[in-house]
Amino acid sequence: MRVGVVGLGNMGAGIAANLIKAGHEVTVYNRSRPKVDALAAQGATPADSVADACRGDVVLTMLANDDAVAAVAFGDGGIITSAGPHTVHISSSTISVELSKRLTEAHAAAGGGFVSAPVFGRPEAAAAAALFVVAAGPADTVDALGPVFDAIGQRTFVVSEDPSAANLVKLSGNFLIASVIESLGEAMALVDRGGVDKHQYLDILTSTLFSAPVYKTYGGLIASEQFEPAGFAAPLGLKDIRLVLTAAEELRVPLPIASLLRDRFLRLLAAGGDELDWSAISTLAAQDAGASDHSA
Repeated sequence: MRVGVVGLGNMGAGIAANLIKAGHEVTVYNRSRPKVDALAAQGATPADSVADACRGDVVLTMLANDDAVAAVAFGDGGIITSAGPHTVHISSSTISVELSKRLTEAHAAAGGGFVSAPVFGRPEAAAAAALFVVAAGPADTVDALGPVFDAIGQRTFVVSEDPSAANLVKLSGNFLIASVIESLGEAMALVDRGGVDKHQYLDILTSTLFSAPVYKTYGGLIASEQFEPAGFAAPLGLKDIRLVLTAAEELRVPLPIASLLRDRFLRLLAAGGDELDWSAISTLAAQDAGASDHSA
């Protein structure tokens, strides 16, 4: 398929590279030209504008937040006005439910296709084509996009014909990941204060009741205090918690733990943790227990 990729950050670059490896005809656009050039060396076609990335069968966006996605979708020369009637916009960014609904309506009004397909997995999973894709949109359209999803992920979950449902699933999943990070930080602060080695403790956890990848991945980062370079920066964690709280308020679902997590991220950022991985909120429990400050 002819696929345009807009956004070549930690996730988008790996996605684009795997689409190339799978034999798709890939066009790439990014505000930073060196990232475009790196993928051009792998066989991608550079695009000088967002519009140039919208000439094929698919344009996939992987951007940091609602503002970035809205800018490339609704701006002058953006996806809504540039994509042809047979071009499908895949939004793989973690965005709000509200923006997903706006995109669905705008693409329908313009006669174009839209599918929401956020992914679970860190940059290393994106590079290894091992993401988990959560897709939602018209059934025929989602089915036709199978070759794209197969190229970037190890499994695709189709949850609804309403694209915003995929965004709600993604936000709820990120809320759960942040909850695991916080609880691991608290538990490790407890056993560390009691003289138990954190790495041994992690081995006990992940060899018994908590063998899921989220505990292994984030437990390892927390035990080793490996928060730089950030695979998923702390400001993005705060953004996602705010989005899940907004969705919950709209649906009138109380999420008291999410409110706690919002404050934890705010505290980390107030202390200068903007460049740290979001798992660095785990250090706050150790600080509360009297340990030295590892967030700076």
